[in-house]
Amino acid sequence: MAQWTSTVGAAQLARQLRAQQPRPLPPGSRKPPAYRALADGVRLLVLEGRVPVAARLPAERELALALALSRTTVAAAYEALRTEGFLESRRGAGSWTAVPAGNPLPARGLEPLPPESLGSMIDLGCASLPAPEPWLTRAVRGALEELPPYAHTHGDYPAGLPALRQTIADRYTGSGVPTMPEQIMVTTGAMGAIDAICHLFAGRGERIAVESPSYANILQLMKEVGARLVPVAMEEGLGGWDMNRWRQVLRDAAPRLAYVVADFHNPTGALADERQRRALVEAARSAGTVLIADETMSELRLDAVDMPRRVCAFDPAGSTVLTVGSASKAFWAGMRIGWVRAAPDVIRSLVAARAYADMGTPVLEQLAVNWLMRTGGWEEAVALRRGQARENRDALVRAVRKELPEWEFEVPHGGLTLWVRTGGLSGSRLAVAGERVGVRVPSGPRFGVDGAFEGYVRLPFTVGGPVADEAAVRLAAAAELVGSGAAAGAEAPRTFVA
Repeated sequence: MAQWTSTVGAAQLARQLRAQQPRPLPPGSRKPPAYRALADGVRLLVLEGRVPVAARLPAERELALALALSRTTVAAAYEALRTEGFLESRRGAGSWTAVPAGNPLPARGLEPLPPESLGSMIDLGCASLPAPEPWLTRAVRGALEELPPYAHTHGDYPAGLPALRQTIADRYTGSGVPTMPEQIMVTTGAMGAIDAICHLFAGRGERIAVESPSYANILQLMKEVGARLVPVAMEEGLGGWDMNRWRQVLRDAAPRLAYVVADFHNPTGALADERQRRALVEAARSAGTVLIADETMSELRLDAVDMPRRVCAFDPAGSTVLTVGSASKAFWAGMRIGWVRAAPDVIRSLVAARAYADMGTPVLEQLAVNWLMRTGGWEEAVALRRGQARENRDALVRAVRKELPEWEFEVPHGGLTLWVRTGGLSGSRLAVAGERVGVRVPSGPRFGVDGAFEGYVRLPFTVGGPVADEAAVRLAAAAELVGSGAAAGAEAPRTFVA
């Protein structure tokens, strides 16, 4: 019986290997043999989690053709990986990736650190802040007071509590987008909303256009439902969407879905302007593409900038844009309440399909969010969240500019993340070295498709004050390790360039 659980094609593996940036060689050192560079490139992909453990690699002949190398070179690289414990093989079953005994499996997403690790490790992996007290406690108390009537019911509300659906609809209407409660489905976080949309609209093998870079966990979710991701490059810095590229992709690839974050984009922090929003909706409508507009960052405006109208404001018929919102970023990640705004017939289809997934969203948490939005507590809590994120952003920017002046970034006017070019260093190696010096940072390739953005890292606004200063000091130490050729627990993997 085969030991592999997924496969990596030769063309895909070749793209990922070529996307790795080469590390400058020390003066007087010799270029490593081609087989060694190839083996180290594959090992880095496995350590970073971009090639899963137990993934079947292409046959030697196939990979040799894709990389324009000799089969002997590929065979030698595979043998080196087997010797080091990163590859296992069996006659008739092929070769599949592994990790040596004692090595932790690489994380596939951006999971938060367990609480017991927080004392020794500064966590820059998870873009979430502590709850904005006293509003969490007040909301839960308010929810408990309103719970008794619901406790006498079955408790199953697949579309969400009617009271919360009405409240969310009223908020859209108040922002200039008339909305009925029949256009709202409450979900278990924004991830639950997008998972439901993908399962309804994008069957296995369907194309989904995504920003490049984009939010890592959503990319992983879409891959796991079997979608074929079509990346669309963002403009440089905070420029937002490149509409020429979007029009071309929507016209040529005709994706079933497109996923965008128009408001303080994760990870770049870009804010799409009204011209871009109108043009993208028009292009999606012309191509027959359903557009998912993720608004989870929309309330995190940190500077005095004018906010454009919502993306759904440019789709009055509701036939093109599905809007996703959430309490997780604006309020607290532990409040797993999200929602979808769409045409009533789409909501009915999503609700019907949900019966085979999670059935519904917890009643108590829905009541808490409804209490916040009805009483004005939401605005108070979000204002508190904005102030905290603003202070953290400014502290982190100062610290990184002081300790790592060669790193490049633009400061966004909102959101929770800083997208940083690392001065030619490998983001993947920085992530590995960071674990060694006590700072956890996600590398750029997590936010791309097929290994893009090796020269970037994402830094969230989750720490401030002296902790931000210490985080920058540890990042500088990690950068020094990478620049000198050291790595966490072993010789730094060399990159492969065909």
